[in-house]
Parts: sequence; structure tokens; C-alpha cells
Amino acid sequence: MCGIIGIVDFNHNGSDEHLLRQMLGIIRYRGPDAFGIYQDNIAALGSTRLSIIDLNTGDQPIHNEDKSVWVVLNGEIFNYPELRQDLQSRGHSFYTRSDTEVLVHLYEEYGTNLFNHLNGQFALAIWDTREKKLILGRDRVGIRPLFYHLRGNRLVFGSEIKTILLDTAVPRSLDFQTLSDIFTCWSPLGDETIFEGIHQIPPGHFAVFSGSGFRVNSYWSLDFGEAEPSDAKPLSYWVERLTELLLDASKIRLRADVPVGAYLSGGLDSTFISTLVKRNFNNRLCTFSVSFSDERFDETPFQQKAASSIGTSHQTVQCTEPDIGSLFDRIIWHTEVPLLRTAPAPLFLLSKLVRDSNFKVVLTGEGADELFAGYNIFREDMVRRFWARLPDSSLRPRLLERLYPYVFSAGNGKAKKFLTGFFKKDLTRTESPAYSHLLRWDNTSQLKSFFSQDVQEDMGNLEDFVDRFCSLLPDGFMSWHPLARAQYTEITIFLSNYLLSSQGDRMAMGNSVEGRFPYLDHRVIEFAASIPIRYRINGLTEKFLLKKAASSLIPRDLVQRPKQPYRAPISKCFIGPSAPEFARELLSEPSIKDKGYFDPARVSRLMNKCSRQEGRLLSERENMALVGILSTQLLDELFIKNFPPYPIEEPKNVKLFGTAASCPAAPLPSFPGGYPQCPINHQAI
Repeated sequence: MCGIIGIVDFNHNGSDEHLLRQMLGIIRYRGPDAFGIYQDNIAALGSTRLSIIDLNTGDQPIHNEDKSVWVVLNGEIFNYPELRQDLQSRGHSFYTRSDTEVLVHLYEEYGTNLFNHLNGQFALAIWDTREKKLILGRDRVGIRPLFYHLRGNRLVFGSEIKTILLDTAVPRSLDFQTLSDIFTCWSPLGDETIFEGIHQIPPGHFAVFSGSGFRVNSYWSLDFGEAEPSDAKPLSYWVERLTELLLDASKIRLRADVPVGAYLSGGLDSTFISTLVKRNFNNRLCTFSVSFSDERFDETPFQQKAASSIGTSHQTVQCTEPDIGSLFDRIIWHTEVPLLRTAPAPLFLLSKLVRDSNFKVVLTGEGADELFAGYNIFREDMVRRFWARLPDSSLRPRLLERLYPYVFSAGNGKAKKFLTGFFKKDLTRTESPAYSHLLRWDNTSQLKSFFSQDVQEDMGNLEDFVDRFCSLLPDGFMSWHPLARAQYTEITIFLSNYLLSSQGDRMAMGNSVEGRFPYLDHRVIEFAASIPIRYRINGLTEKFLLKKAASSLIPRDLVQRPKQPYRAPISKCFIGPSAPEFARELLSEPSIKDKGYFDPARVSRLMNKCSRQEGRLLSERENMALVGILSTQLLDELFIKNFPPYPIEEPKNVKLFGTAASCPAAPLPSFPGGYPQCPINHQAI
């Protein structure tokens, strides 16, 4: 795992080595073990390395035999031993034992078709010195990030947006359309980012930049197509095949020259993976969990049961509301995007526990809910479509009680009436490609009423958003089963642009930890897309096939327990005596007026309501509004007004290649006390 950066300028102006070192320094937490730069009169590539495979000879950038092809990689190529053996049989010579080196030889052998041979999680850059061509590529579902800014004949790229913003030629301003999207579906849409002019390479795509221009190409796409009929193969086939695939996906994700641990949430997904690993490959597995001081969010009893049943060495870090509040500015520094929930913060504490325990790598259970239909939104879609056939039925909406028994319980008539009315909205719009998510998007988009009038004028409405979403859909989308359509929507928006980014890569790499995701092996994904619909959701039993596969290995009550979405406290983190000073300042009326994103009167009313309730807000929407406002204010403070918000510690002992090797190193500042402190809360970032 690493961070990568680069500049390619066909104006032949070269690149400022000091800027390149700054770009590496600002993301040194992504790879504090080694640093390298390749440079010629057109291109520069840089790497910060977190040493996991080939600790001694795997430093980057890495080249081919005649040094005509150079590569930097963020991530892992899990099938590199098999690829290396094949490439050696074709005459290629290797000088390291790293997974990165297979990339230059694959490029020599297959050109840009190399991506079809990779099983991994990666963002990479290849510079072909002969063809004067840059290739940028990203893994199939976007586990690893890769951003770029293109202006004329000059392209700047990096693993994080902050590396690009260090270039003074790149403007620093928020994109209001993307801001609107985040306050609709929780994340940017498509290849956009929250910053104007900065884009991401989409998952499953690669880009080519040469003197002829810049183009983006797809090499893989998620295709649910037509699921197999449930009577084509017995259930036992699907169970056996899934277990076989997950075993191999987990096995190759244990390839490392450092110990590999695992996250253990207490749910089905992570417990199943940890059990497979412990029983088959690693009888000394260490697992890690986060608990909460607030019992509404805590899953400690389930985590303890899971750890006991597997027999792992288990550690837990407890997260309190003051913890989340005090960390939140650092969280936004890492996510580089506004948030509508605080859920990333506890995961930052969890990755710190992992790192403090001398682990660099953990397996996690991300992806299972999306691939095997575990979320309530999938079952809601099924119930609402059934209800829509008889929209005036009083019996069909009662199926919602199966999904939300705690709301529809006796004595909660007001909530029952409200929820029934909520789910009935747009009930009969079943032909909309966005039907499964339309209700949630509409509900979240109400938060945009907090924006100032000037900002709202630059934002589209919900129908505009849906139109843009539909323009990104693959051919044949509407011929898929409705459940498959809902899964595709959840995977391509929420999983790729939120879960794997804000809660995944950014929170782990903020503490120099690499997450690995067996469920997101592309073979597992493609298999899951072919599973018969009734084996994804059977009646209203979610993740039916996954539960069948896990039922003989993990405790029954962990398999059968109702799905508990991962959530974290919100309002009390920022309201009351323990609230961090930056929250008080940035949510104050003068600060709201000064930045201009939000309507001061509406925010003031929200804050007054918070104060009266001592942080106990009346609705989930108000919680989201509070987090969204604060995170947007923080984003402006960190990336627009005060960027960079602290001095950058440039890396020392940078290995230089190409023309950079003959250039004297720029003077480096020294910070003997560690990282400089953030001016907002005076904590090191």
C-alpha cells in the first residue's frame, strides 16, 4: 500500500522537485517506510511506500529491464506470483520480489489490456518513455483512489486531492453541483469530486494521456444481467461455490511479508471471513473491534461472541462522543469531502488500534451487504413494488413491520403512521430506473434547504440528479431484475464513493493501515451477480445464500441476528460542554455568514434547537444536517481558506531516478517534535 503522485507536462517544462517532495510529504501517512521520485523533462512519478510485500527490494518507482517503462502503485496485486511465473516463462527478467514489478512486464506484454489480468485493489500510473504516454488505472470497484487535474497539455495526479491542490496552478473552490449530489446520495456522482476541476478515474477504468490528448476507457463493468433460474442448479452448488471462492479470495489476501489481522464487527460478514481464515490458513489470527460508550450503537456482546467462537486474539477500542467530536476535523482532512454522518471517525480510532498493535494489514467484510442483498433498502424496494400493485391496500404495507419492528411496535402509532406515509411517497413510480433509491434521495435532498439562496441557485433539483444518474447507467439496465438494479445503484454510488473511500481507504490509510476485502474479489463479485434472485433474498430473509454458507461455521445467533447498520453518535459530539472549539466556531453565525454556503437564519434555528435539547435532536435528518453543515465548513477551512493548514514535513532519504537523480535535493525543514499541529484544534494530523 502506498500513496502515488505525478505530473506530466507536454510543454516540456519539467516538474519542480520541491513540489513533488511536498506532494509526497502531505500524504506521507499513506506510506511512511520509503519514498521515491522518477523525473524526466516531461513526466514525474512519485511514491510513498507502506512496505508489505518484498520489504527489502520493492521500493518504487519500479522499471522494466531497459528502464523505458516506469510504474508507481498504490495497492496490491494479489495474483502477482502466478503472473510473475507466466511472465518469466515469456522471457521477462525481474530485479525485485514485489507485486509492483509485474505491472511493467504486463504492460510490455499486453499494453493497456494488462488490467484484465489483475486480481487486486490498486491505483497505478505507468509512464512509457518511448511512446511518451501515461497510463492511469484503477481497480474494478474503486477500493483505491486516484484523482487528477487536467489543463491543456499538463496533468497532475495523486492518491489524494490534497496532493493536487499543492500545485498553485490548480484552483481551489468547491463544486456546488457535487455539493448538491452529496446532500442527495451522500457521495459524489460519477467521476466528480467536491473540488472544481478535479476528477477521479472511475472504478474499472484506465486513462491514457499523451501528446494526442486525454481519454478514459472502461476495461470492466458490473453486469448483473439475467440471474440464473433457481432450479438450474441446486442450492448446494451455490453454497459450495461461494465458500470455495471466498476461501481463495481470503487466501491470496493473506499474501504479505507482515502479519495480517482482521476487523470483527460482530456481524455475519466479518465473522465468516475471520472464521474461514482462522480454520484454514492462520491459527494465530488477531482481530480488532470498535465499541461505543452509547449502548444504542454498541455491538460488544456480538463481537465477544464472535471472537470467542473463532478463537482469535481480540482487541477493542472504545469510542465516546467526545472522541468523535475532537477527531472530526482530522476526519475531514482525510476524507476530503463533506459527510452526512460521523461513522468514519470510530473507524479511524480502530485503524489506530491496529497500527499501535504493530499491524499494517487487516481483512474486512465490506461488500457483502451490497453483493448478497443485505440492506433494508433492497427489501424496502421489494415490499414497495408489491404494495404498488394495490396502492390502496391496508395489508401490504404491514410487511414493513418485518423490516422495522421497533418503529411499528405497539404504542408507537404516530411513528407507524409517519413511516407508512413516508414509504407510500412516489409508490407507483416503479418504472423509474432509480425507484429503489428515489425515496431515500428525496428525503436526504431536503437538507439542501439549509444552503444559502446563492448556493441553491447553482444546484440542480432531484429530477436533475436522477437524469444524470440515468445517463451513467449501462445498456440493458432496465432489463435486469429490480433487485439487481437496486444492487447496482448501491454498489456504484454508495459502496465505491462512500464506504470504500470515506469509511475505508481514508480512515485506514490515515494510520498507515491497509484494508483488504475478500468479498470484493472480482471473481466473487461476478459470481454474486449470477446468483438466483431467491437465493439473495428469500421471502424477506436477506443474504440468504451467505447465511446458508456460514451457518455450519459460526454461531447460529450471529447468523440469524437482525441486520444492524453500522452507525455512530452525531449531535452530542458537537453540542454541549464537551464540544470541540472548532465546532463552536464554525457553526457560529459569524462563521456561517463569512463562508456563505449556508443560510445563517436556518442554521441558527437548528443550533438553538440543538441547545434546547442538549444535543438530542428530534430527527435523523436534523442529525445529518448538523454533520453536513459542520463538515462543509471544515472543508472550506482546511482546503480553501487555510490550505495547507499546517507545515508539510517533506520526506528525507528520497530515492531519485531519471534526471532527478542528478539534481541536488531541496533543503528540507525539520520537525523534531513530530507532525506540526493543525491550527483549528492544535492537534497533529
